[in-house]
Amino acid sequence: MYPLYVLLFVDTGLSGSEISALFAVWSVVGIVAEVPSGVVADCWSRRGVLVAAGALQAGAHALWTVAPGFPGFAAGFVVWGIGGALVSGAFQALVYDGLAAAGAASHYARVIGRVEAAGLLAQIPAAVAATVLFRAGGYPLVGWVSVACCLGAAALASRLPEPGRERVDEVAPGDSTVRPPTLRAGLAEVAAQPGLRSAVLAVAVLAGFDALEEYVPLLVADAGVPTDLVPVVALGLPPAGAAGAALASSGARLPAAGLALVLGVASAALAASAIVAHPAGLLGLAVFYGLYRMVLVVADVRLQDRITGTARATVTSVASLGGELAAVGVFAVWAVGGVTAVGGVVLLVAGALPWLLRVRAAA
Repeated sequence: MYPLYVLLFVDTGLSGSEISALFAVWSVVGIVAEVPSGVVADCWSRRGVLVAAGALQAGAHALWTVAPGFPGFAAGFVVWGIGGALVSGAFQALVYDGLAAAGAASHYARVIGRVEAAGLLAQIPAAVAATVLFRAGGYPLVGWVSVACCLGAAALASRLPEPGRERVDEVAPGDSTVRPPTLRAGLAEVAAQPGLRSAVLAVAVLAGFDALEEYVPLLVADAGVPTDLVPVVALGLPPAGAAGAALASSGARLPAAGLALVLGVASAALAASAIVAHPAGLLGLAVFYGLYRMVLVVADVRLQDRITGTARATVTSVASLGGELAAVGVFAVWAVGGVTAVGGVVLLVAGALPWLLRVRAAA
């Protein structure tokens, strides 16, 4: 459904302002649920949270299919927003702690890089399937197949191994604070370790640049690609990102200064893609996306390596929340100066990486 959902809204008769309101609902729910979902994962079960996320996302598509209209779409976005927040943080924590329990924590960069690459590449068959299914049965068929896919993901998640781990104490002696103990533990760990704080900030700031994906069709069109070919050309970006994510295990060996150089090259490629008003300039966009994805995955690796407490999902969710807020800043920068201004911000972040990703010993 993802490649078609905006068209579903339009064909149902929603106005531009109503569609914007739906996106606002989705964003607000995701921001509000982000950290609490990490707390739930740490207190209960990360595998269980992933299963619940798949079920909730299936529920969102079911709502859109049986009740097309603003109320049904809004309710679906609320459910989807909660489901998306449940995945964020819990998945990384489950993978890292599972590898650590097997004595293979050093393989996290390779594994998570492959996961990110697979997720990006999956956009291509999903887009093709959406086209075929829509022609065969319209939005209802696309919707119910989406429900089945989400339930299938939930079933697969239920088979993931989850290692046992030490739980956070229910209440610290003499502490009358009403905050959930896992949230308190996660925030306390971030506050106590300068290296962890900087890693959380690095992941948050870098994740904010994911907001550029929303502008990809516009960038492709601005490069001179005919409107009817924009979706096809835009599908060239996920493989570039997948290649970068797959190289994360190699990128993880780079020092912080080396990662800063990579991100600096990415910013130059992004700026070049805007300057060259020709389809060939989209090569620069692909280079940016691939290098950016590699740096983002490596930043996540550095973050996971620095978390030593039991509230791993909570800490990761804090970084994801920062990424949601940083994305708002990217939207604002784009509104002021377009892709060139965003490229400048990427360059500034590259300059800050040697400090943000300083060696772990500094923590």
